[in-house]
Amino acid sequence: MFLTQTVPRQREIIEVLLRNGWDYMRRLLTGGKTDEPQLPTPAVLKNILVDLGPVYVKLGQLLSTRPDLLNAAYIEELSTLQDEVPPVPWPEIEVVIRQQLKRPLEETFATINPIPVAAGSIAQTHRATLADGREVALKVQRPGIDLTVAQDIALIQGIADLVARTEFGQTYEIKSIAEEFTKALEAELDFTQEASFTDQLRHNLSSSRWYDPTQIVVAEINWDLTTPKLLVMEWLDGVPILSAKLDNDNNGKDPATKRKDITTLLFRVFFQQLYIDGFFHADPHPGNLFYLKDGRVALLDCGMVGRLDPRTQQILTEMLLAIVDLDAGRCAQLTLQLADSTEPVILARLENDYDRMLRKYVNVNLSQINFSQVIYEILQVARNNKIRLPSNMGLYAKTLANLEGLARGFNPELNFIDEIQPLLTDLFRRQLIGENPVRSLLRTALDLKSLSLQTPRHIELLLDRVTSETLQWNVSIRGLDALRRTTDDAANRLSFSILVGSLIMGAAIISSNAQASQLSLISNILFATASLLGLWLIISILRSGRV
Repeated sequence: MFLTQTVPRQREIIEVLLRNGWDYMRRLLTGGKTDEPQLPTPAVLKNILVDLGPVYVKLGQLLSTRPDLLNAAYIEELSTLQDEVPPVPWPEIEVVIRQQLKRPLEETFATINPIPVAAGSIAQTHRATLADGREVALKVQRPGIDLTVAQDIALIQGIADLVARTEFGQTYEIKSIAEEFTKALEAELDFTQEASFTDQLRHNLSSSRWYDPTQIVVAEINWDLTTPKLLVMEWLDGVPILSAKLDNDNNGKDPATKRKDITTLLFRVFFQQLYIDGFFHADPHPGNLFYLKDGRVALLDCGMVGRLDPRTQQILTEMLLAIVDLDAGRCAQLTLQLADSTEPVILARLENDYDRMLRKYVNVNLSQINFSQVIYEILQVARNNKIRLPSNMGLYAKTLANLEGLARGFNPELNFIDEIQPLLTDLFRRQLIGENPVRSLLRTALDLKSLSLQTPRHIELLLDRVTSETLQWNVSIRGLDALRRTTDDAANRLSFSILVGSLIMGAAIISSNAQASQLSLISNILFATASLLGLWLIISILRSGRV
């Protein structure tokens, strides 16, 4: 299908796939016979995405957030993908900025540095000063990137249509995954969405009882100048957090103490996002966390965010506790509660897999356990058992992995348990009694009152139906319809076989006693009919694949 089209971009993609030696895709694209789908090795996949260009680098970055689909080796390799692309020349960027502004460029900005401070696959960032003297960061979309993204999205969906015809594609709902990725790519082209996410995150983090809100900063958005292709926000002066040089401060804190305080701040900020707000920054890598000159920590680039509903938050909180307790049975139960699919799962096998996975951590000190790695392994076990989890589980796991990796790089003395234990205690307290204990107590009292009033009436109704023999049970057994259809098919074939046999026997009896040409004709007709019906029965059995 692809080879018959003449779009240069399509031929270029095919050439990249063939040049990097992905044999399975070569057979698929050329219409050859394909076996079970095989991904290229992690290194080859990374090279393919890099060769295909900035949009596919972004796709690889999105894939790195899906440990529910790919194993740890792929996640680790794809996580190293960076938008290392040459910047667009200033004259082209200036044209885009002028097109997005309502007023002339010279009246809006006092100065703009033509040399970008960062250049990515979708946009590049410049430092500027507004006419009123405020310093801002300009995130400008690369010219023509929207057309490139549209072409590549069409190709991604085309490849997904091909793979969807295989058992692999149907099992993992490849078309749905491709649709999810394309929506994420399209969303990155609208900077007003990122601006809205930034505002929501800043509002959520502006109050907390876990940390001092004045120590965390999220840039303010200048909505008067922001458009889908131009994002104007407050300039934050600092350095990537891993590059920060900490000295003794006026309060007598040494660098080690300051590192511990900042680590604690980061854990509390992100645990509030994950387990309380349900709206979180999903890409906390070192380049998106800055240490400012005044000692505060800034969160940058809110283009990738995740959401968790209250039920999922509660399950994930319990999952953390189950991991700490190395409770395989509870991990299995919680995984099934999270599952998107309704496919039957062998619980005993799932528990055994979790028990085998967790057993290697029995003699390991809790402070030495890499919890993000354990969560990745839990997702791997779920995938091996054909359990389909919501896509936000990938973002959740990736966020925790990035956070833990960043924290260990910033503070080698990190003790994960010491950081999260007080937070877990508070989270379970919140789940038990809520934010307002009095209100929770009153709500429970009202529920008990309602239950006490309704229970006698329901018991009376049940007893009345039992004694009057009008009680009916609605029982639904999973898989019963398939069993019924199989039984019906078997019964029909058996009846058909008996009919064919009866025709043959009747024809044989008539033939042996035939004295007239009419009886001989009837015998021949019966033999012919039985032969045709028997042949049809054999063909139908062979076509069913169940001989």
